[in-house]
Amino acid sequence: MRAPVLVLLLSLLMVPPAFAAEAVAVRRLALLVGVNDGGPERVKLRYADTDARAFSQVLSELGGVLPQDRVLLTDVDRAGVLDGFERVRKLAEGAKASGARRVEVLLYYSGHSDEEGLLLKGQRMDYGELRRALQGLPADVRIAVLDSCASGAFARRKGGVARPAFLVDSAIQVKGHAILTSSSADEASQESDRLGGSFFTHHLVSGLRGAADVTHDGRVTLTEAYQFAFHETLARTERTQGGAQHPNYDIELAGTGDLVMTDLRATTAGLLLTEPLEGRLYVRDAVGTLVVEVQKVSGRSTELGLAPGAYRARRELGGSVSETAFTLKEGVRTPLSPGDFMSVGSEATVMRGGAGGMSMPSGGRVLLPVNLSLIPAVSTNQLRAGDAQVENRFALGAINGGTALAGGLALGLLGNVYDAEVEGAALALGFNVAGGEVHGAQLSLVTNVARMGVAGVQAALGLNLSNGDVDGVGQLSLGANIARGGMQGMQATLGLNVATQDVTGLQLALGVNHANGALHGVQFTLGVNSVAGDMTGFQGTLALNRAHSLSGMQLGLINVGGDVTGMQLGLINVASVVHGVQLGLVNVSQEVNGVPLGLLTFEKKGQFHLEVFGSDLQLTNVALKFGGKHLYTTFIAGIGPDDRFQRFSLGLGLGGHIPLGSRFWVDVDAAGSNVLSTDNPFSDNTGNLLAQVRAMVGFQVMSRFAVFGGPTYNAWFTWGDPGFAKLSTLPVRSHDLSTTRRVQHWPGFQLGVRI
Repeated sequence: MRAPVLVLLLSLLMVPPAFAAEAVAVRRLALLVGVNDGGPERVKLRYADTDARAFSQVLSELGGVLPQDRVLLTDVDRAGVLDGFERVRKLAEGAKASGARRVEVLLYYSGHSDEEGLLLKGQRMDYGELRRALQGLPADVRIAVLDSCASGAFARRKGGVARPAFLVDSAIQVKGHAILTSSSADEASQESDRLGGSFFTHHLVSGLRGAADVTHDGRVTLTEAYQFAFHETLARTERTQGGAQHPNYDIELAGTGDLVMTDLRATTAGLLLTEPLEGRLYVRDAVGTLVVEVQKVSGRSTELGLAPGAYRARRELGGSVSETAFTLKEGVRTPLSPGDFMSVGSEATVMRGGAGGMSMPSGGRVLLPVNLSLIPAVSTNQLRAGDAQVENRFALGAINGGTALAGGLALGLLGNVYDAEVEGAALALGFNVAGGEVHGAQLSLVTNVARMGVAGVQAALGLNLSNGDVDGVGQLSLGANIARGGMQGMQATLGLNVATQDVTGLQLALGVNHANGALHGVQFTLGVNSVAGDMTGFQGTLALNRAHSLSGMQLGLINVGGDVTGMQLGLINVASVVHGVQLGLVNVSQEVNGVPLGLLTFEKKGQFHLEVFGSDLQLTNVALKFGGKHLYTTFIAGIGPDDRFQRFSLGLGLGGHIPLGSRFWVDVDAAGSNVLSTDNPFSDNTGNLLAQVRAMVGFQVMSRFAVFGGPTYNAWFTWGDPGFAKLSTLPVRSHDLSTTRRVQHWPGFQLGVRI
């Protein structure tokens, strides 16, 4: 039983080209939640988090939502979901403040539910609370999609009532909501091992990638996506054990037209299914994930929006099966025609144990257990199988080659080159290249390349490159590690670590660590740590840490973050909104809900005041006071008190600000100053220190003008002859600490104004 809820929050910060016309008016945001664990009484799901990531990816590629405008949560409880709503609320408030005329929100939850609410790791979030959380977001449009058991109970009316939707257009003002559910209030929602996800979410994502574009205008609207997902989900679940699912909806959107959900022109690459092509097509990415499923009809072309990379397509037509492989490139629409497919029917497997001692594993490859080679063209593979696809268990030679290494070992003096996957270990002094996914290890002194993903380890003195996700031990090198996908594991190098999508694990380097998506784990380097998306964990460096948003800790010379929940510890700390601690020499932020501790603290919503006051010590004093809402730093300068201006003082103080209602306040601080003679301000033979504890009660006359006054207690320490018998105009007590050291102490006062 599962319940993915989607609320799309579409962003202005990076709107795809076709959204350019409304870029000034619309800000799009998204909250996506995937939880497999519904509690001890529920069977643990397998694909809830996968569904959330798939929906997040399609929003990023085609929906105009940047990583910083997506909040992706997996394996969270009720408190975690509420925290996600709070993060989205702040994003929406920021969008409103930045001038967006309309803010759109999308929430996606994937997990368990029943007729009363969501089930999160044994905790319940009832539908009433979920609805209130949605309505509490400062957004003009809210879209919720639930793919869950009994999810129809969340919709206000079973089946909904069709209302006019709206076109994304900056010239109109639109408000309202849309709720899509994967099943009715008394039906189960199902997930599939074949799909690697839920039926409804899989077909909804396929629709958003272009399968639902019935008007062929290059855009997929909310109505098109829902209708496609409805018919495909119903058709594909009618004969399952769980029974047919009937998706539902409740739409109340004011305006005209229809809401555009994705734009196929937003990606720089695309797949064009030509007019003659027909059949049910399954398109998988480089790591084997099913990204699109579509029933292609002859006589009409269909365009799918996909990211650049390597793919395989499988076609089922009239009982026959055919496949093809292709690569989508930047700036190119790649056509796919019937002639591109090769049959992989049953005749490819009936040759097992056939003539010549060759067997044929599934997929139409010739199985040759051993390959001996000088180069791929001069090898036992070539002698025995010719140009057929060959799968080996063991290979030995200068340069080994073949289609795949199946659970074995390849030892190459110079290198190993395989067109498809490597399962086992490929060892070489030069290079290893796998045209598919690596399950096992690639070990070399120079370069390892996996054109899909890595489930294991790549180790080299030079470069490790994976064009897909990295799962397992990770990538180890002295030069660079690059994962052109997500990473779960470790990247360790003396040079550069890069992951172009989300990272769960460790990036360790002496140079640079960079994650282009979110990071859950640790980055540690002597150089630069960078996370383009949300980070949960720890960043440590001797130089620069940078994260778009942070839940955890940054430890470095310079720390830069967006919203920070946790701690920044460094010489210079920069953040947007801080929930926690900034500890450094210089702290800069827009707002701190916690403690900023530093010599210099600059908070946009904190304090920045100029004070002019007189005291029993100095006729005229000027202080610059700046910091957070409750903690501040002050620089103090004074001169006087007589007309000859024989002395002046310079000092520094740290204190706290206590508001007392709307107009009154109290400042309490400790300050230290040096009192200098105008005749000889920097004498080496004498010295002094004025220590003060001050309490100031203030009254805010107007927004930028206040009066204040209060008592002080002063202690003036001197050694040698400073040239002044005393500082205060009030009586003082004096004590000799030694023959040359003395202290004077007394209560005093000060009165002044603040602007």
